[in-house]
Amino acid sequence: MAMGESANILIIDDDEDYRASTRALLEGEGYTVREAPNGRDGLAAVREDRPDLIVCDVMMDSIGEGYSVTQALRQLPEFRELVPVPILMASSVEADPASLFGWMGDTSPITPDMYMTKPLNIPEFLGNVRKLLNH
Repeated sequence: MAMGESANILIIDDDEDYRASTRALLEGEGYTVREAPNGRDGLAAVREDRPDLIVCDVMMDSIGEGYSVTQALRQLPEFRELVPVPILMASSVEADPASLFGWMGDTSPITPDMYMTKPLNIPEFLGNVRKLLNH
C-alpha cells in the first residue's frame, strides 16, 4: 500500500445491520470498504479485488462458515498469493478455533490472525484493524 493510500477492507457477515455499522465505522477512519453477505460471495469478492484486510463472521449460512472461508483463503491454490492478507474474525461465539476444533490437531488453516467477540469494543477493534494492516 502506497503512502496515503486507503486500505481496502472486506466485511463478510450475514447481518446487514452489522455490516452497515462496521462499514460506516471503517469508512469514517478513511478505509475503503466492501461487503459480502456470506462466505461464497466473500470469496468471489476476494477474487475480484484483493483486500488488505478481511473482517469475517463465524456463523453465517452454516455454523462454522467463517472457518471455511479462512481455510479456503489459506489453502486453495487460487488464493495462494493471498496468504499474507490478514483475517480478523468477529463473532458472538466466545470460543476460538483451537478450543472448538482442537480434536482436529492442527487448527492453523482455520485460525484467523485475530479473534474478537461481538459486540465489538470499538477502540479495541479499530486498534486491531490498524495493527493487522501494519503487520
